[in-house]
Amino acid sequence: MSSAQLYDTIGAAYTVTRCTEPRIAAQVWAALGDARTVLNVGAGTGSYEPPDRDVTAVEPSALMRGQRPADAAPCVAAFAESLPFKDQSFDAAMAFATVHHWQDPIAGLREMRRVARRVVVFTHESSDTGWRRRFWLTRDYLPEVADLVAGRPSLSELARAIGARIEPVLIPWDCVDGFFEAHWRRPEAYLDDGVRRGVSVWARVGPDAEQRAVRSLRDDLASGRWTERNRALVALDAAELGLRLLIA
Repeated sequence: MSSAQLYDTIGAAYTVTRCTEPRIAAQVWAALGDARTVLNVGAGTGSYEPPDRDVTAVEPSALMRGQRPADAAPCVAAFAESLPFKDQSFDAAMAFATVHHWQDPIAGLREMRRVARRVVVFTHESSDTGWRRRFWLTRDYLPEVADLVAGRPSLSELARAIGARIEPVLIPWDCVDGFFEAHWRRPEAYLDDGVRRGVSVWARVGPDAEQRAVRSLRDDLASGRWTERNRALVALDAAELGLRLLIA
């Protein structure tokens, strides 16, 4: 299933559970530097688009484009791997939590590099130590996530493709954007079907894995086992769970 097909199927909940987390946005926008014209690739409903710059959005899903606010940046129906713009058309190109859905991430990043002088990409380290084993949800309840990233380019390969440096992104404990890792200190949130519907991972692992993970988590919360396993998290204001910025 292509990214457009996936989000045409699951994207209806995104305006409810997904929004701009200001502390993460500040880091992304700082990485854009002094860019005045910005291309947002895989833009979805418009979260994280800087309000003080001239933004053009690219989004392949008709459902997601249809949920963009009336005053949002103009949006073009296109895919990252084939951007309909001339070389160096923008000061910067950004992509937020979308690269893992692209058919060819390397090609998409090179297209961003072609059309912009600066590239900023929010993504994650998909290795065992960088993400899967660090986040309790994937480690203890949803091992199927490993299959979703199998064969995909590593973070270092993505960075090399565009000559990017890598910057860690911490997740505040009260993150208002409901992406997959956002509720790392609020595990009860993952029991909420509405929260899960706003995250593509749950749709991609399938209903059997989803319901098994939810049952196991509910049992562990009731028994106190989750608290015992993750006692150290309670004292943290922000967590390092493998989220990264690529900046080129």
